[in-house]
Amino acid sequence: MSIFQTKYDVIVVGGGHAGSEAAAAAANLGAKTLLITMTLQNIAQMSCNPAMGGIAKGQIVREIDALGGYSGIITDKTAIQFKMLNKSKGPAMWSPRAQSDRMRFAEAWRWQLENIHNLDLYQDSVNGLVFKKKTIIGVKTVLGIVIKAKTVIITAGTFLNGLIHIGNKTFGGGRAGESKSVGITEDLNKVGFESGRMKTGTPPRVDSRSLDFSKMIEQPGDKNPLKFSYLQEIKPLTKQRSCYMTYTNNDVHNILREGFDRSPMFNGRIQSIGPRYCPSIEDKIDRFATKERHQMFIEPEGWQTNEIYVNGFSTSLPEDIQVKALRKVAGFENVKVYRFGYAIEYDYFPPTQLKYTLETKLISNLYFAGQINGTTGYEEAAAQGLIAGINAAKKTQEKEAFILKRDEAYIGVLIDDLITKGTEEPYRMFTSRAEFRTLLRQDNADIRLTEKSNKIGLASNKRLKRVEKKINKTNLFIQFLKNTSIKHEEINPILKNKNSALVKQSMKMFKLASRPQLNFTDVQKFKKVNVFIKKNNIDSEIIEQTEVQVKYSGYIEKELNNVKKLKRLENLKIPANFDYDSVKSISIEAKQKLNKIQPTTISQAGRISGVSPSDISVLLVYLGV
Repeated sequence: MSIFQTKYDVIVVGGGHAGSEAAAAAANLGAKTLLITMTLQNIAQMSCNPAMGGIAKGQIVREIDALGGYSGIITDKTAIQFKMLNKSKGPAMWSPRAQSDRMRFAEAWRWQLENIHNLDLYQDSVNGLVFKKKTIIGVKTVLGIVIKAKTVIITAGTFLNGLIHIGNKTFGGGRAGESKSVGITEDLNKVGFESGRMKTGTPPRVDSRSLDFSKMIEQPGDKNPLKFSYLQEIKPLTKQRSCYMTYTNNDVHNILREGFDRSPMFNGRIQSIGPRYCPSIEDKIDRFATKERHQMFIEPEGWQTNEIYVNGFSTSLPEDIQVKALRKVAGFENVKVYRFGYAIEYDYFPPTQLKYTLETKLISNLYFAGQINGTTGYEEAAAQGLIAGINAAKKTQEKEAFILKRDEAYIGVLIDDLITKGTEEPYRMFTSRAEFRTLLRQDNADIRLTEKSNKIGLASNKRLKRVEKKINKTNLFIQFLKNTSIKHEEINPILKNKNSALVKQSMKMFKLASRPQLNFTDVQKFKKVNVFIKKNNIDSEIIEQTEVQVKYSGYIEKELNNVKKLKRLENLKIPANFDYDSVKSISIEAKQKLNKIQPTTISQAGRISGVSPSDISVLLVYLGV
């Protein structure tokens, strides 16, 4: 008999970013949940850079927060710097990013999880899965313990048969200093899952006391930093730590080339595919041979530690080459290394084997989330963990699945891309992947998702009321601007100062505020606007939301119309286990892809690579649409 007398509703295997969000979501929805991780001290470890957010990734963290997840809250509590990226571009591109104190981040996640009702933590390593026909019913650990559960979520990160490379040296591990996980891949392959290998890498960590920051360019945080979480109790930073920027040079590149014959990526020892958009320094100087220098961002790992993350210098070259090359970088002449960079290979499972809920198609009640699905990045992993945790809990409670669509969230884009298109290289989210990015902004994630989360029981009523207040005040402000006219005598001095065309008659404030040359600081100079703002207690968040909606009203309306067209196809369901082979006019490639993916709607079928518009037309006729 197992020492675990309770049969859990949900078991989460792996305590990284995906596992932490999955366990928290499932437990908060009332499911009896167990999180199993190899090392409790390393829960939600920032294995690579000590930062959350960035282009598109920041939008995902905001969405996780709006849905009741914890990544944004933990980041805000442990941040050492905050920046809003892409402020020079339109608001659809604005992306929050924060540097975190790496040790405090893991500690805060551990504390958060320990204080969630219905959630048990257990330190052990899972080396087997227990199936009954086509259903998972539990897991086995290296201690020989069998733990039963109604559902299981695998969030194993880079640990599945992980192999670390530094030069000619190779050893098993999920990350530096931690063992690899053996047995899960093998059990999944036995029951018919397809698996593959991917790789990623990390740069060396160095001692800040050995660096000369006077030779680098300081990169401070925002003067008026914001935060990720929409919770009012979480306050923005009042003090911040700077990052720094420096560059490689030809001397650095020449030294690195000396080690190429000992680089596992160049001598053929690593054949799996790495992240295209986060290449190693070897890849950079090989692929961009004519470029004389590459940026390096020098990022502190916390408030009190001297450890520095050398962003932009990911490498698996031999340790002697790493040190020799680094010492040719400006400011690194006397560098001392805490730990060397390395590459890691690991197993993943092509995500076309999943449903929208992240449950596997092959085995009932089994869910995959995070790097096991071929993604890269804390944010992508956390988002998948949240969705898997929600759906695993809801399945045990026999409730309707929770699915986000492409026009509702970047998380919806992420999951749809994975299960519909699959990936043969580590998938990273970009704003360009979202066709409705004007709608999916970081500033309105709470407006888009809080009500949905509240309905399933995650986002609190307090959160919902705050969002409703934000929506109502924004609408009130917009209506005021549409209804209020300003005389041209008041308008023209401001327009002249902004080199904007003058007017000869009164103008509605909405039309005036839409002018690209004017911002809402200019708009607030009008007495009527100032009186309205004070009378209605309009804060900076409402002003920002109003400005975005006014200035981009045309783009927003256009995307909303496109969403309506898309929803027609989204509402056209394809029957389960549809026999595509019986449809003679569909191409052979399309039949193969459709049979493999088993799309649930005509819209999803149209996004599958190899399925042409003519194939979709035939399907529509065959389905009687």
